[in-house]
Amino acid sequence: MEAGPRDRPQQPPRRGQLPAVAGEEPEALTPDGPEDTEGTAESGTAAPASFRELRPQRRLRIWQLAPIVVLAAVGSLMFAFPLAFEFGDGGPVVAMLGLLISCCAAGWGVMAARRVGYTWPGMPAPGSGRRPDWRYVASYAALVAVVVVLAVWRVARLR
Repeated sequence: MEAGPRDRPQQPPRRGQLPAVAGEEPEALTPDGPEDTEGTAESGTAAPASFRELRPQRRLRIWQLAPIVVLAAVGSLMFAFPLAFEFGDGGPVVAMLGLLISCCAAGWGVMAARRVGYTWPGMPAPGSGRRPDWRYVASYAALVAVVVVLAVWRVARLR
């Protein structure tokens, strides 16, 4: 989608200059945009304008990351040291709760990163229409399976 010419000039008229009348083109613009002056641009060499360059880059801010990092830290500490967070025989329960909090923080972080446009290696950008590479999907699934097995083994050893 291209931008069309403006109906009026962008800057207010200077002293002594009459404003443009409605319906009349400003002096510097032609019906198809500003005119090229000699030496400013050669025909055919100017790159088309990219609207991505005009928009500010979307980034995760510190106030968005802080709660995710705090939840992940608390959850991982609860998983690693369940006896420090409970009194009695609830070690496995506290460890599983810590694991759950850590997984929730990880999912929250992944969704926040995806919302600003970041992707995992091997995964296509959202809305691109491409399919993910099956090798990356298989390696991510294997990594998750190993982490789940190790977590269950860790909680089972607490008994």
